[in-house]
Amino acid sequence: QVQLVESGGGLVQAGGSLRLSCAASGRAVYTYVMGWFRQAPGKDREFVAAISEGGTTGYSDPVKGRFTISRDNAKNTMYLQMNNLKPEDTAAYYCASSRSRAYIPRNGIGYDYWGQGTQVTVSS
Repeated sequence: QVQLVESGGGLVQAGGSLRLSCAASGRAVYTYVMGWFRQAPGKDREFVAAISEGGTTGYSDPVKGRFTISRDNAKNTMYLQMNNLKPEDTAAYYCASSRSRAYIPRNGIGYDYWGQGTQVTVSS
């Protein structure tokens, strides 16, 4: 049974930083593509970032240059470092695990396990 548990969300002022963590069990984070998605109230879930088995990363345009995805294989944990946060980054953030190893899906359909989410709120 694969379980993903996010942590690290909170309230931060615009321009601030947060680091989200996604602790995995039942599947090694380095064997499949792992990704982050977010969903703001009244909006569709959107792709944020992902990292492949080989370490290739992909980012959505709104976060490119501000967010960094990484993983610690020994801790079986994935991270999302978020810098220069903006009010429009406010959303529930979810980590997800895909069946893909190299190709990075940017649609949630490509992921088969999801965490429960952690809220990020950025005040202006």
